Amino acid sequence: MKNLAQLKVRSEIKFSGIIYTARDQAHKRLVEAIKVGKRLPFEIKKAIIYYCGPTQTPKGKIIGACGPTTSARMDEFTPLLLSKGLAAMIGKGARSVEVKQAIKKYKGVYFLTYAGCGALLSKYIKSVKIIAYPDLGPEAIMQLVVKDFPLIVALDAKGGDIYG
Repeated sequence: MKNLAQLKVRSEIKFSGIIYTARDQAHKRLVEAIKVGKRLPFEIKKAIIYYCGPTQTPKGKIIGACGPTTSARMDEFTPLLLSKGLAAMIGKGARSVEVKQAIKKYKGVYFLTYAGCGALLSKYIKSVKIIAYPDLGPEAIMQLVVKDFPLIVALDAKGGDIYG
């Protein structure tokens, strides 16, 4: 992928590489770990977090439907994660003023992907590995290897905003 700071709002890309799933409770645990100086379960620097909790995996598949969840639920945790080097987030919906400011300050990117298309999005996932918080079930942190995963830049590193 090109340098994230060079991506512009409304750009459409197909990402291949590693992304990590994490939702509300996983975010809470990540932030708690940072605050007490614990090591995180994955390298946050340059990482991409996908706000997703996949459905149960059907027989013969590697993952169930895995569409984006509403990103605003992670807004209280996002500025701290960006300050620690998080590169990008994938989800759906608008973000808070604080998150927009943090994205610009830390040169991050917020991507959208297709909502309501979890079964389709699962086809871009080539491997899945639970790496943290298995007690959270589908909200555990998973490492996904994706190929040509469709993304749209919603907030870019210069302050561009698809919502306004």
